[in-house]
Amino acid sequence: MDEPPVPPRHRRLLVKFSGVAMIGLAVSALVLHLSLEAGLRPWAGRLIALVIAMNVTFLINGQFVFGGLNRRRLLAQWGAYVANSAFGNFCSYWVFVTLESTHREVIGNPYVALMAGSVVAWAINFTGARIIVFGRVGRRLRARWRMALSPSRPRAPAPAEPGSSRL
Repeated sequence: MDEPPVPPRHRRLLVKFSGVAMIGLAVSALVLHLSLEAGLRPWAGRLIALVIAMNVTFLINGQFVFGGLNRRRLLAQWGAYVANSAFGNFCSYWVFVTLESTHREVIGNPYVALMAGSVVAWAINFTGARIIVFGRVGRRLRARWRMALSPSRPRAPAPAEPGSSRL
């Protein structure tokens, strides 16, 4: 069976997200390189690179890709992005450490391991950012969370006094 074509809006979103992912990869590679040059172990440099690249991509994706950054909700959106990215970045880091620890000539190279892990994170983070962080599901979750925390819920009427006309 032929699959239905991807709508142009979704293609544009995917292309923009991929462009930001490339910026994140460049930031990550630069920070990893600087960390290695400073004498840090590859695993430590990669952790620092992940944190910095994640914050850079949050700002760019939120503003230019999904157009959903909001000053009132910035901290909540950042928290959701970090939580979403944590899983993708965990998987990316796992792939990186696994490949780098083989010490094989090609796949053990920190930059090859970085690329492999980044592809994994890209797929996971795009899905989560599109659906949960900046998408419809995220808006619904935030609305429910606000309702649950709202102190101004309607109160039940007081019970009627015995012998009163209220039933």
